Amino acid sequence: MYEFPLTAAQKTFLRGAGQTLESSVKVGKSGLTPEFFIELQKHLNARELIKVRFVAAERDERAALAEQIADSGRCVFVSSVGATALFFRQNPDPSRRVVTLA
Repeated sequence: MYEFPLTAAQKTFLRGAGQTLESSVKVGKSGLTPEFFIELQKHLNARELIKVRFVAAERDERAALAEQIADSGRCVFVSSVGATALFFRQNPDPSRRVVTLA
């Protein structure tokens, strides 16, 4: 699993910032395809904090999908509400960072 330690305060900050975001990437009936992960990487590189919408997944499936996205997408699962989940990956280049964590 991708490990980027976030404090409780940082997670709270990211959840607040994520409330105003539109869903960047959607997981449909096809599931987690290679194309999905290409889009995920593109959005994480550009924005660092993204919202993923689960279109065709049942409640119990969404938790497993979120964990798989975090593992395979090398990002941190921040939280989920309903059919959306929030993911974060800090850009390694400080000059390209969009989200400032305290």
